[in-house]
Amino acid sequence: MTFRILFGIGVLVLAGLVFFFLQGLGDGSVSGFNIKLWAATLVAPAAVLGLAFWLERRGRRRAASLVLLILAAPAALVGIVMGLLAVAEVHWN
Repeated sequence: MTFRILFGIGVLVLAGLVFFFLQGLGDGSVSGFNIKLWAATLVAPAAVLGLAFWLERRGRRRAASLVLLILAAPAALVGIVMGLLAVAEVHWN
């Protein structure tokens, strides 16, 4: 169960990155100048998901969950902070 939740969060992170990459291709902000940064930004989470999937298929579910925490922990913390900011009446002026 934990593996599936963490894997789902990781897939959402990768989907968000792909969305911003495709949007950047559309508006021209992704170019030859920064394509290496974008490649690393897209390959790293995909590699984490691939490694976790491979470990889980080999019966190493705990190791796979620990690998997925690399993606899921920061994403969950950002989600919590954004959620708190959304419900709190914060005045930025």
